[in-house]
Amino acid sequence: MTDHFKGRQFNQSVITFAVGYYLRYNISYRDLVEMMRDRGIFVHHTTLMRWVQHYSPIMRALWRKRHRRTSKSWRMDETYIKIKGQWNYLYRAIDDQGLTLDFQLRKKRDFNSAYRFLKRLLKTYGLPHRLVTDQYGATLKAIKKLTREGYLHKGVHQCSKYRNNLIEQDHRFIKRQQVRSASYQSTRTAARTLYGIETMHAIHKESRKKLGLFGFSGYQEVDQLLAA
Repeated sequence: MTDHFKGRQFNQSVITFAVGYYLRYNISYRDLVEMMRDRGIFVHHTTLMRWVQHYSPIMRALWRKRHRRTSKSWRMDETYIKIKGQWNYLYRAIDDQGLTLDFQLRKKRDFNSAYRFLKRLLKTYGLPHRLVTDQYGATLKAIKKLTREGYLHKGVHQCSKYRNNLIEQDHRFIKRQQVRSASYQSTRTAARTLYGIETMHAIHKESRKKLGLFGFSGYQEVDQLLAA
């Protein structure tokens, strides 16, 4: 088992509290500094930022490694994220239960972005029984190529605004981060943070499904993932 907290000045519970609450809730680093100060923990906001940047990719990698079970009816769409004044695109996919399958930040909304995201999704989870998307031309072109290459079967893909409402509603959690995302100064920083936010959102949805209405809190979910 890898010790992800070895050599840190603060112990595991402090780090998982900070990272978990920042990624789960729409708060700033300075807000989090105040929350921790109320608990007798004094830490600079730049330290919190370094923790989030360090642990978010680790969380995503561990989650992807362990998350394999999924239904075979999928919804795929992309949402807009502003980074340093420029629009970027977060490609997302969920199943018909609302559970997250995958996500990827791309600078452009084009054929290449859609093709790469869908190909990775299919390689990870196999052939779906149904894949629902919008009617954006680049996405349709990518699906046609994947069908020719044998990754998809004819008749699997559907364009349905009604059935795609599920992922449109799921975008809301990411949309709440728009104010925060406007302060991102690079795509790399934005990607790391957004991947952490998406991972937390995915774990939280799985926890609610297993445990009922309340599930775990942010820091418990991070602690469980990194400590396993």
